[in-house]
Amino acid sequence: MVAYGMQLPVQSQSTLFAEPWEAGAGPEDLVEVARAADRHGFAYVAVCDHVAIPRRLAGAMSTVWYDPVATLAHLAAATRRVRLLSHVAVVGLRHPLVTAKQYATLDHLSGGRLVLGVGAGHVREEFEALGAGFERRGALLDETIDALRAALGPDEYPEFHGERFAFEGLGQRPRPAQERVPLWVGGSSPAAVRRAALKGDGWLPQGDPRDRLPAQIGTLRRLRAEAGVEEPLVVGAITEPLYVGDARWDVGRRTLGGKPDALAECLRAYGAMGVDQIQVRFRSRSRAELTDQMGAFADGVAPLLG
Repeated sequence: MVAYGMQLPVQSQSTLFAEPWEAGAGPEDLVEVARAADRHGFAYVAVCDHVAIPRRLAGAMSTVWYDPVATLAHLAAATRRVRLLSHVAVVGLRHPLVTAKQYATLDHLSGGRLVLGVGAGHVREEFEALGAGFERRGALLDETIDALRAALGPDEYPEFHGERFAFEGLGQRPRPAQERVPLWVGGSSPAAVRRAALKGDGWLPQGDPRDRLPAQIGTLRRLRAEAGVEEPLVVGAITEPLYVGDARWDVGRRTLGGKPDALAECLRAYGAMGVDQIQVRFRSRSRAELTDQMGAFADGVAPLLG
């Protein structure tokens, strides 16, 4: 069975994916969507991470980016079972002990529902403003992942010694509720795919068209086998926007729309490629229409995703 999750609306409002109604939405709408995901069996809800958007990018990206840890903690208290995914946290912008403190607390408070998705980031000005190295952000992410593995592990006094970060004899509690916090790596460049294969518990592709996924998944598996990594790797995919049923408005030519059985047939192809988790996106004109679409998907499409 292919599981399904979703990127939350409202929390980040890039013009690449935000619907017009989100501009006037707020925390109540965010909570209701998360509760709908919890109610309808979604595997996770996901939020993005940016600290500050430079003016040159604000027109496309907007400056609406709720803090991911604060947002997920708020939603943890409003939900019961759905997992809480950072998709993705730009962890190179912060010292790993700071990141570990935030996300360990989130996992503790949520009863072990955190999935820590991480990525290298792409906004130079953010790195420069926070004193992080943009040009070597890939190497920075590699070391940060290793440091986070130690800092989010079971030890109250984690120890790590790397090129940029070193710590020992410093206690952090509460510890995560999970014995091992799942760490999913985002990105579709060769470096990101290698990082996911060798360091991750999961892979979050970024912008891969469907026909490119089989080769990417094959590379992941080959790299993992060559390195002797035997633990399972969760493989994700992001679908085209969906609309279940017959829309009464123009949802766009790139939207997958139609009856549940037709949509399920289209989405089952992801499972045949080796995808474990699909991230679904919905077209909607309001929060109510979005939650209705989520229910229609869960009731009509999801049961057919064998």
